[in-house]
Amino acid sequence: MAIQLQQVSYTYAQQSLWRQTALHGIDLDLPRGSIVGIAGSTGSGKSTLLQLFNGILRPTQGTVSVLDITLHAGEKGPKLLPLRRRVGLVFQFPEQQMFAETVEKDLCFGPLNFGMSADEAKERARRAMLDMGLDLALLGRSPFRLSGGQMRKAAIASVLAADPEVIVLDEPTASLDPVSRTELIGLLTRLCRERGRTVIIVTHRMDELLPYADRWVLLSEGRAVFQGGVRELVADPSVLTGCGLAVPDSLRYWRAVADKLGLHDEAPRLTAEGLAELILSRRGGSAARAEDKGAGHE
Repeated sequence: MAIQLQQVSYTYAQQSLWRQTALHGIDLDLPRGSIVGIAGSTGSGKSTLLQLFNGILRPTQGTVSVLDITLHAGEKGPKLLPLRRRVGLVFQFPEQQMFAETVEKDLCFGPLNFGMSADEAKERARRAMLDMGLDLALLGRSPFRLSGGQMRKAAIASVLAADPEVIVLDEPTASLDPVSRTELIGLLTRLCRERGRTVIIVTHRMDELLPYADRWVLLSEGRAVFQGGVRELVADPSVLTGCGLAVPDSLRYWRAVADKLGLHDEAPRLTAEGLAELILSRRGGSAARAEDKGAGHE
């Protein structure tokens, strides 16, 4: 497993009168080399959960195991620098992550901080830019002079430059236009499928991630109320409404087509192209059978 949580709870200001428990008894298993979507309504504990994955927060109860590093509640060790090199966290707003004079300096900061040479850090920066589909000419530009989409990709590249095994992203497509959102999800999918990274994405746009995610985690009031694949979500979409989430259009469309054509045993088709292809193939098959039947009566 890339990440495993066992009975994890987290309480803010635990020793004060104003303490607030954000997570309650979470059990979680996230496989290596997978794309995981995390969804839940506002205040469900999504951002708190993400910060447990690279040690920004430590559990107040339970155990967090990330790769071969384990964090126990109430214990100080282990050192977190190796964990943060292997687990990269991309915040929702890229301006929280970019701070240097140039994009190159921003991208080199992580590798240099993890002990790499200046030449190696620059090479990692260039490679990360290309992985995110960014022009290398942007390396010399101020990150605050980039477009919204470029800045979001540069923030992700600043994490990729350290070559993490797990990439955790908090609402990476927020505020992007539809074309940029689709492109970014495609880039993240390729990082998983072609580079073997584990990619964990918090999103409130489930529709855009449903065709690609291997696993979903749904949170409600600090509890993990669902863990499973798209098939399980298709079988019982009421779990979404129970979490205060709308049922995605693509899931509703698939259920309607599956009910009409009797396709409940097939893998869900959750893109417009995939659904159209399936419908056309079924219509084509029905027309061919009708033609054969007619020819048999001649």
